[in-house]
Amino acid sequence: MSGTFVGMPVFPPPTHPAFPKAAHEAVGNPVLRGNLRHATHTIRAKRANAVAEVSDWAELREAGKRIKDHTLRHLDRYLVQLEEAVTAAGGTVHWAVDADEANRIVTELVKETGESEVVKVKSMATQEIGLNEALEAAGIRAYETDLAELIVQLGHDRPSHILVPAIHRNRGEIRDIFRTRMGEWGRPAPEGLTDTPAELAEAARLHLREKFLRAKVGVSGANFMVAETGTLVVVESEGNGRMCLTLPETLISVVGIEKIVPTWRDLEVFLQTLPRSSTAERMNPYTSTWTGTTDGDGPRTFHLVLLDNGRSDTLADEVGRQALRCIRCSACLNVCPVYERAGGHAYGSVYPGPIGAILSPQLRGTQSEIDASLPYASSLCGACYEVCPVAIDIPEVLVHLRERVVQGGEAVRDGNKVVLKPAKGHAAERAAMRAARWAFSHPAALRTGQRLASRSRRLHPRTLPGPGRAWSGTRDLPAVPAEPFRDWWQRTGGGKGGAK
Repeated sequence: MSGTFVGMPVFPPPTHPAFPKAAHEAVGNPVLRGNLRHATHTIRAKRANAVAEVSDWAELREAGKRIKDHTLRHLDRYLVQLEEAVTAAGGTVHWAVDADEANRIVTELVKETGESEVVKVKSMATQEIGLNEALEAAGIRAYETDLAELIVQLGHDRPSHILVPAIHRNRGEIRDIFRTRMGEWGRPAPEGLTDTPAELAEAARLHLREKFLRAKVGVSGANFMVAETGTLVVVESEGNGRMCLTLPETLISVVGIEKIVPTWRDLEVFLQTLPRSSTAERMNPYTSTWTGTTDGDGPRTFHLVLLDNGRSDTLADEVGRQALRCIRCSACLNVCPVYERAGGHAYGSVYPGPIGAILSPQLRGTQSEIDASLPYASSLCGACYEVCPVAIDIPEVLVHLRERVVQGGEAVRDGNKVVLKPAKGHAAERAAMRAARWAFSHPAALRTGQRLASRSRRLHPRTLPGPGRAWSGTRDLPAVPAEPFRDWWQRTGGGKGGAK
């Protein structure tokens, strides 16, 4: 092996700017915008066709929502049931309260095997906790085997999409990455490699095959965990995941505690909605399931690391807990006008797009500049809600999180609920809200203000002064009508007479 091993950079970087600044820089990159526009429009159209084939899609969507909500309400019970089932099947369950504990557990498990490298299945949870970096610090090399994740890792890049992490790269860029970097990680790219998809896929296949055949430890996440049997499920399109799940002697799976479904019957709903919403397929080409260990088949040792890392606090928020329904299909990213123009890196999280804008601030808190800005990374158009296969009302949660940011950002536990802790600052916003509340509580004052605004509308500025300048700097002030609605209603006789 030549070269120096370098893992993917920490995400978000310590100095990652707030979303508006990061998005402004991304929008100025025409190549990035072209890549994103082509990819998202293509996936969006295919998904719409795949969903249209199902006559009961609305019923499946509602069923998925109800199953997830039920599971989240009784998560404590299902987690215990899952642990008992996994243990009975020969696996070992570990509990990790945060990223540091999860990384420590996985690192120690790998060290116990005596190995210094692992192969990995594509996993958002391991990216969330920075597992690759933690393993690297311990002298353990982690090889990504998903094609898109391989591209990101070889390019010393960061994922920018949930389903297609290298969506910001075009074929020419991928060819150049393979040519220049693949040899540093193992088998080099073939001579004369072109940018045709078949040649790129074959280069990746040859590069990864040697890693699969010698790997003794595999690391994965899971799309679902079935509580009644302790079964884990991974769905994929390439087969690399199945190689990682079956060939190594030891398998370690890091999974968020919200990924549980109670029964196999519940799983059936999501095996219909997930592939159509993500890859626009009727069924994923590879659906791998495993339950503990089996003599003579698959890994001899199985460890399940159940990850909290902010999920319990998110669960306690009656509005924000919707985010935990997410099945990581990425449909919301592909219809979002903001994501399409800004790309995933601007979100400063492994969870980009609309779902990232509500999930990351809840898992990490809203104290940092980037997380406080994410709830505003949306036009609130509602397209994300319309395509979500588990009916997460993302706009509702965005507005809820904006309230948290304005009130100071810190959420604290009060019994079984999460409430917003009163904070200093934001005096102008609170004063404006108090003034609006007073006006709406005094009809005569409101009517007088409306009439004055209508009569003086020609004098209204195009931008607001003082603190309001930040708001009107990126928005058009709404035009004031020639007369208030109340006056029009009275003049026209309740809308029945008068001018039409």
